Amino acid sequence: MIEAYQNRLQALLEDDPHRMKTLRAVSTLSLPDCWLAAGFVRNLIWDYLHHKKTHLNDVDVIYYCQHDTQGQLAIRATHELQALLPEVNWQVKNQALMHIKRQHSQYLSSADAMSFWPEQETAVGVKLDENDKFSIVAPFGLSSLFKGCITFNQKADEPTFWQRVERKCWLTTWPKLVIKK
Repeated sequence: MIEAYQNRLQALLEDDPHRMKTLRAVSTLSLPDCWLAAGFVRNLIWDYLHHKKTHLNDVDVIYYCQHDTQGQLAIRATHELQALLPEVNWQVKNQALMHIKRQHSQYLSSADAMSFWPEQETAVGVKLDENDKFSIVAPFGLSSLFKGCITFNQKADEPTFWQRVERKCWLTTWPKLVIKK
């Protein structure tokens, strides 16, 4: 079943020229443990479930590098991505530093950092290699995402979860979604 969800996600990405162009742009970077994540994947699936196409406010690029303590790789990558696709609002973040903001122990990888995100369905990343082969990382799997759930992550802060649900208007934009705790 896991493979079926991965294949479906890959097909949806391949059918979206903008997302494929974005994936190819990110694949040119030399960032370690680098993924397009969060709304880039989540919104695509929720749009599919609701037979609609919404606009991405931003594109989250995550990577993991313990040696990049000043965020210089993020700055360089943002400039490179803006040169390739200036119409995209790029958000490049080093997950090796995010534990500080959240007052957690050091994360071990991008996937580990994602496992602390407020909603399980947001914790999905995709990337292309130099041969256009897809890789998918999903610490909580893809099942609940394809079932239209918004699931509170027990590792996260519950008020933050509810603030995000409300602020991002997910239930208005995608009314068939179901919140699970």
